[in-house]
Amino acid sequence: MHITSIQRPENTSSASHYRGRFAPSPSGLLHFGSLITALASFLDAKSAVSACGTQGKWLVRIEDIDPPREQAGASQKILATLEAFGLHWDEEVLYQSQQSSRYNALLEHLHQQQLSYYCQCTRADIKAIGGIYQSHCKSLNIDSKHSAIRLINQYGLYQFSDIFQGKVSCEQALANEDFIIHRKDGLFAYQLAVVADDIEQGITHIVRGCDLLEPTARQLTLFKTLNSTAPQFGHIPLAVTSQGYKLSKQNKALAIDTDKPQPALVKALSFLGQNPPKALVFESVEKIISWAINNWQRSAVPQKTKISINEN
Repeated sequence: MHITSIQRPENTSSASHYRGRFAPSPSGLLHFGSLITALASFLDAKSAVSACGTQGKWLVRIEDIDPPREQAGASQKILATLEAFGLHWDEEVLYQSQQSSRYNALLEHLHQQQLSYYCQCTRADIKAIGGIYQSHCKSLNIDSKHSAIRLINQYGLYQFSDIFQGKVSCEQALANEDFIIHRKDGLFAYQLAVVADDIEQGITHIVRGCDLLEPTARQLTLFKTLNSTAPQFGHIPLAVTSQGYKLSKQNKALAIDTDKPQPALVKALSFLGQNPPKALVFESVEKIISWAINNWQRSAVPQKTKISINEN
């Protein structure tokens, strides 16, 4: 992956159609890295004000389509945490686990348009040929039983302009792959569900972490395949430990403290380059969020893919 420094756009002023979203998976509770992402996406939406004074919309989606990885009760705890940090969503929460009929309809549409095929190649098979899938099953007319479904990739989009990172170029061979949209174990693939939901919810802007830079190329390809306008993407730096590990649920990052949100909010604003006054930590959550909305600057977000933080 290659990132080129270019002049980045200032805050959008066309808020009448701004629709952003935060889409956590309930595989664990929100940690500091999650807060940074949620806060950045919220502030980018709420700082976008239309000529008539209307703020952009901020939606929350729960990506609960991988039951083996989910933690019981995590969805409701995530929502409660967002509220404790003053991050209030504008519309009903969308749960991916309740969207199966829509995902299946999309899979059927792609099948009818001859834009997908069944595949039984394993990760080991693909690794053995260098790690890039070579459309081995495309013309084999494989049966659906015990098979994944792959999208016929007609575009191979590998470059895009990012709100925060500038011009991004992903590995071209990877971007050209026919990627999986339905897994062999019967679960819907992330790429299919996320694009289907962004289209359904009319999402115009996606602000998320730099760990999703490369998946963006595949999602752009799927948007184009479906003749849908893709949102504007903006990827913020990942919070990593001093050893270089990403803060994540899988790495057992500590959940953020909902009893006293102010220190974490101010720390997250500093991480995002927003230069909050030190005294802000003594204010209410509502005042911190109000200050952050009024002072949000896209151009101040560091143009880096990751930043080491002090975990103490």
